[in-house]
Amino acid sequence: MCSRRHFLKTLATALAAAPAVSLGGAGGTPVRPLPDGFTVLRRGVGTFRAQGGTIGWLIRNGALVVVDTQSPKTAPDCWSGLRDRTDEALDLVINTHHHGDHTGGNRVFAEHTDRIVAHENVPALMRQSAGDEASKTYPTETFETEWAETVGDETIALRYHGPAHTRGDAIIHFEKANVVHVGDLVFNRAYPYIDVQAGADSQNWIAELEAIYGRCTDDTIIIHGHANPEFGPAGNRNDLLVMRDFLAALNEYVQQQRQAGASLDEMKQKEALEGFEGFQFDWALSLGACIEAVYREQEG
Repeated sequence: MCSRRHFLKTLATALAAAPAVSLGGAGGTPVRPLPDGFTVLRRGVGTFRAQGGTIGWLIRNGALVVVDTQSPKTAPDCWSGLRDRTDEALDLVINTHHHGDHTGGNRVFAEHTDRIVAHENVPALMRQSAGDEASKTYPTETFETEWAETVGDETIALRYHGPAHTRGDAIIHFEKANVVHVGDLVFNRAYPYIDVQAGADSQNWIAELEAIYGRCTDDTIIIHGHANPEFGPAGNRNDLLVMRDFLAALNEYVQQQRQAGASLDEMKQKEALEGFEGFQFDWALSLGACIEAVYREQEG
């Protein structure tokens, strides 16, 4: 199985090598990243990409918010780019979940705010995960199922629907902008990391994607934690169903193979799931790792 340490190392390498491409915005509107890694989406909400999970941000009169922080290497570039765009004080940082490619830059932003918000399971998961404990900066505020706050003229709502990618995944909704950051609940057209050690539940993940889909409209912009470069990290709610359908096909394949008496090694020989061949590209994660994770889930 792909370990957290191997996942983060190889993912950073893959993202560093990935070319900058046009992103598919809501309704198919092309959204192009700027040379500094920033992309403006709608009503003061945008993304920053370098190495690691996609950073979201909000800049409005009286408001500056950051969602996820990547790493100590790239967080300063994000902060510098934000400072080029606004003089607003940093109100708060939100972590979608605990993985180091989403929280590793917390300490950079903690120099500018004393508020880091995440689901209540995130601090324990950060302590449990591998890495230099001294380098970690933990959330200062947590929530159980829902959290909301008005910042400037934007309302930000956080929700938790149970274990999925991990047991601490928050969904961030910029309500007036109608933009939703789903973190690693969507690896857009790419093989996901299913963190069984951190309480992943691929069946509930499927249900959660459907719940998010139901809360969104056709005009909602979805920010994904990671993405196939051909598609990019900003899309629409149909991307949620692509991720759902992959997880459903993955579970079905493993279940059928187990019933047929196949070994895990035999299952992992599968080159691609039918209908999801496009998930194969120069990417840090493999179908075999996904198969093993779901196999471990089903085996209990």
